[in-house]
Amino acid sequence: MLENVRLCPTTAEDLPILFEQQLDPEANHMAAFTAKDPSDRQAFTAHWNKILADDSIEKMTVLADGQIAGYIVFFEQFGSPSVGYWLGKPFWGKGIATQALTAFLALLPVRPVYARVAKDNVGSNRVLHKCGFRQAGEDAGFSNARGCDVEELIMVREA
Repeated sequence: MLENVRLCPTTAEDLPILFEQQLDPEANHMAAFTAKDPSDRQAFTAHWNKILADDSIEKMTVLADGQIAGYIVFFEQFGSPSVGYWLGKPFWGKGIATQALTAFLALLPVRPVYARVAKDNVGSNRVLHKCGFRQAGEDAGFSNARGCDVEELIMVREA
């Protein structure tokens, strides 16, 4: 486990690394609900420029030992306050996501807060449980990364 995990506001300068991280096919399969074409840098940049310009979205870059490990966001999804995150594959399995989500949730005054995760994404399910989320429902949706419908869990943290 890395001890030096911190959050900082996401900036346009972070985008090239975040773009490279989201190109990994295994990461896309695991996340399931991804962009139609993760290799489309122009679409990625346009999407992130909208996020960066939207003050209603809280967005933080996750740093692990000074390296950009990924990002974490707070936004409205399906009418509910929600969180989402992405870590580059080299940062998986080191406790970084749990530390980052714990720190991020401490900054958010909103409860309940929701997260959605592919049902078979064991790692992310574990992170959410460690951070106090519990299953509130199930859904399914089309996964661009997998080319089929994927079952997902709707998770909630109330306190």
